[in-house]
Amino acid sequence: MQSNGLSQPYTRGQALPELLKQRILILDGAMGTMIQQYKLTEADYRGLPGNTRFAEHPGDIKGNNELLVLTQPQIISKIHEQYLDAGADIIETNTFGATSVAQEDYKMAGLAREMNEVSAKLARAACEKYSTPDKPRFAAGAIGPTPKTASISPDVNDPGARNISFDALRASYREQIEGLFVGGVDLFLVETIFDTLNAKAALFALDEFFEETGERLPVMISGTVTDASGRILSGQTVEAFWNSLRHIKPLTFGLNCALGAALMRPYIAELARICDAAVSCYPNAGLPNPMSDTGFDETPDITSSLVDGFAKDGLVNLVGGCCGTTPAHIAEVAKAVANAKPKRPALQITWASNASEIKEAQRLRYQVFAGEMGAVLGAMPGLPADPERRHSLIGRLVVEAMKA
Repeated sequence: MQSNGLSQPYTRGQALPELLKQRILILDGAMGTMIQQYKLTEADYRGLPGNTRFAEHPGDIKGNNELLVLTQPQIISKIHEQYLDAGADIIETNTFGATSVAQEDYKMAGLAREMNEVSAKLARAACEKYSTPDKPRFAAGAIGPTPKTASISPDVNDPGARNISFDALRASYREQIEGLFVGGVDLFLVETIFDTLNAKAALFALDEFFEETGERLPVMISGTVTDASGRILSGQTVEAFWNSLRHIKPLTFGLNCALGAALMRPYIAELARICDAAVSCYPNAGLPNPMSDTGFDETPDITSSLVDGFAKDGLVNLVGGCCGTTPAHIAEVAKAVANAKPKRPALQITWASNASEIKEAQRLRYQVFAGEMGAVLGAMPGLPADPERRHSLIGRLVVEAMKA
């Protein structure tokens, strides 16, 4: 797997790694929640009366939000702009379910490539409209889960049953990736992961694409903890989830959906402790509430105050919203975290691999152990003067001390 970490050269989105170090970045909120506000009919989804392309398409297509980039593009563009107005640094393409596997439910699998390309163009156009030298905006190609999973049985009586293969998922994701890239996305976001094997199919497809094209785009990864067990649906804890995918060296790694911010906090704190990537968090607006206009129970001030707590405790680098959040939520979140410092990378422990590194580790060990006993050391030749560099080398110190 190609490394696309913070130190790798990107062909798009090159500014993102540095921006994540400077301030907490803002992701947009829910697309579906905003679409629901329009109360679109079956005819609206078909683009009628002005667009007759899907007038005779068999079956109901109401609810196929990804199709709206072809039948109601002005709505999608307006939603993008509302989130950019609210302060979003990154907006997602309207492609959460725009794989051929997901579109098969509407008998529209053949439109997947087109949906992704057009959606990316809409998001990129909105970003260009709002970008300034001081605040560039970025379009993230949203890659969501599919209705079929590679590691969860669709039959409770047959745990070994599967309704799709890894290769079929990989091919479907590859088609989506190509469409998003051609449309102009700056980065990719593999999100709402509840089955790690599905995510690996998407990430494998990304790696193949990067390898074959020579392109390198930042990759963000976001899973979803489904209940108070602290596990994703395929059974992994957040720590196991991170360790399963950390080899990708994502730009950001975090959680979204399923839980509100309050219930998500312990799992974000765990990721902040162990991740050497930037940490993202974009929760739902609390828990479902059918009496609410958005379908969820948190108002913007509640969501923003909870997310602000994450920021003040140094847990996150990127925040936004998922189901039930609106531009009003994102505006309040952006305001709340405006002056907060982003999370620093977690300490990495590596083996000293040559004589020079061993010598440096020994010097660090001497300095730290002497300091713990209250000694005051003068300058040591060859020891990094920069505190950040000394901090990053503590891992080598610890390992070398264990080996000695």
